[in-house]
Amino acid sequence: MKKKTHDNSADTLALLGGKPVGRVQSPPFPQFSARAKRRVVELLDTGHTVGLGKHDKIIREAEDAISRYHGGLYCLGTSSGHGALQMALAGLEIGPGDEVITTPFTWGASISCILHQGAIPIFADIDRKTGLIDPNSIEAVITKRTRAILAVHIFGQPAPMSRIMKIAAKHGLVVVEDGSQAHGATIGGRMVGGFGHAAGFSCMGGKLLATTEAGYMVTPDEDVYWKACLLSQHMGRSPDAGFPDRLRPYVDSLVYTYRLNPVNAVLLTEQLKKLDREIEARRTNVDSLRENLSDSPFLSIPIYPKTVRPSFHLLTMSFNARRAGISRDTYIAALKAEGLPVFSYVPAPIPDWHRLHWKGYQGPRILWMDALKRNGIDYTKSEVPNCRYKIAHSVEMGFNFTRPAPRLMERAGEIVRKVDHAIRDLRAWEAGRQ
Repeated sequence: MKKKTHDNSADTLALLGGKPVGRVQSPPFPQFSARAKRRVVELLDTGHTVGLGKHDKIIREAEDAISRYHGGLYCLGTSSGHGALQMALAGLEIGPGDEVITTPFTWGASISCILHQGAIPIFADIDRKTGLIDPNSIEAVITKRTRAILAVHIFGQPAPMSRIMKIAAKHGLVVVEDGSQAHGATIGGRMVGGFGHAAGFSCMGGKLLATTEAGYMVTPDEDVYWKACLLSQHMGRSPDAGFPDRLRPYVDSLVYTYRLNPVNAVLLTEQLKKLDREIEARRTNVDSLRENLSDSPFLSIPIYPKTVRPSFHLLTMSFNARRAGISRDTYIAALKAEGLPVFSYVPAPIPDWHRLHWKGYQGPRILWMDALKRNGIDYTKSEVPNCRYKIAHSVEMGFNFTRPAPRLMERAGEIVRKVDHAIRDLRAWEAGRQ
């Protein structure tokens, strides 16, 4: 692809009072088909807004479609991605005092699902480029209380599951995958969600498989599936075909009620039909943007092994602050002023977050604070230097470009080149603000 040339020498940055290049705006997202809208209206017209299990045809249709998409894994629809992850942990009987090793660089639901089970998050470090959990750092934090690893496929990038599963097998641990941002991502042609013992996915309105608010759990283990049903769904699941007799004495309404509703079940079924097509468009656009950024001395997109196929819920990039001589935040401000909607996704390593520190905590009472105190957990001792580096140098971009958009990717490259060319002006601007 021929790069668009631009005479940057005469341009003043928009941040400094010049004219912006122009917005790099994705189309409205999510978008729903006429059939999806019609089916939702039919549900509302008939009052079919509750479904308690697979004996409800709408719930069954959605769960069966997702199961097929994931190669026949057991699927349990949920009200949210958090609910899906907590159901996975519940189905694996992760509970009070159990340690779960996970990443310090993620959305909070990857951690709160552990805390809500009474379990203890333990933080490994990450890869500086991708933000994915680093297998080399996992074994260093394994203790006699470790029961599980929760691997997050952040931004739609598959975590290094082969190495993670080997570590888990060596130490007798179970693995939960957080695929909330990674529907359709693959490693060696194998879809994420199918490597571990269970996985949770989010289907809220901003995710790759978007509804209004929903999620699902998948697992290869029927026992895990039924335990998750028992502990996390309405007791109306008990009439489902195959419900184990050994669990029937424990059926009651003491549950989390993370059930999927029929409206979102319909949207899941219909949105799934176009998911792969939209993911391919995202990949095409990332390839185009990578080419348009190839001559940037300061900003780069991760390079993935040929066997790894991200699905790009968001795009993460790395900023070379040392070479640029300015902070990442100044660089982001300049890009945004020109029209490129970039931001920093994780504000601080999760072990630094206030609501994980019981010493001196004065906020509203939280159910996990006593558990952290009782187990002597002190997150100030968490050693995650790569996470701190990533947060200081990471640039993220929403990537709902669900159709090929070569002109917008060229414009994004034009913006980056303009900002890069004016880096000396930004150094002076930043120095004047200190």
